[in-house]
Amino acid sequence: METVDRLIESTRALLWERGYVGTSPKAIQQRAGVGQGSMYHHFTGKPDLALAAISRTAEELRAAAEAQLSAPGTAVERITAYLRRERDVLRGCPVGRLTQDPDIVASPQLRRPVDETLDWLGRRLAAVLAEGIAAGELDAGLDPTDTGATIVAVLQGGYVLARAAGSVEPFDRAVSGLLALLTAAVK
Repeated sequence: METVDRLIESTRALLWERGYVGTSPKAIQQRAGVGQGSMYHHFTGKPDLALAAISRTAEELRAAAEAQLSAPGTAVERITAYLRRERDVLRGCPVGRLTQDPDIVASPQLRRPVDETLDWLGRRLAAVLAEGIAAGELDAGLDPTDTGATIVAVLQGGYVLARAAGSVEPFDRAVSGLLALLTAAVK
C-alpha cells in the first residue's frame, strides 16, 4: 500500500475510534508507519488529511449503497437489501457518526462530505421510491422525498440507539418497523 493510502486509512480508523480531537498527527504517523516528513509531503496538515479520509469513507458508503439500490428487484426489495446489509452496527455509521464530532461539525470543509453523503442517500432513496411509485409497486400517495429522508433518519437513529444500548436489537427493531411501514404502502 502506498504511503498516501496508509495515511488516509490510518486517519479513517482513528477518526472512527477516537474522533477528530483524539486523532493526533503523531498517532496517524505511528499507525501508518511513516514519518512526519512523509505526512506533510502528501498533506498540508491534519485537516487536509482528515478531509481525504472523510471523503474516502463517504465515497465507499455511497458505492456500497448504490450497489444495493441499483440492483434488480422492486423498490422495496432494493431498499430492504440496503437496510438489511451487513453492518458493524455497534460502531455506528462511519459517515453519520461524524455528525456527533463537534470539531467536524464546526468545520464547513470537514462537514461538507458528510452533509453531501447524507443528502445524496436521502435523494437516492427517494429516487428508488419514485421508481416504485411509477411502476405501480407503491401507493401513489407516498411522498418519495419525505420517505427517503425518513429512511435515513431511522437508519441513523437506529445506530445511535444500538450504541447507547450496547446491543444491535434497537437497530434491528427500527429497521423492521420501517420496513413494515414501507411494506404497507405496497400495492
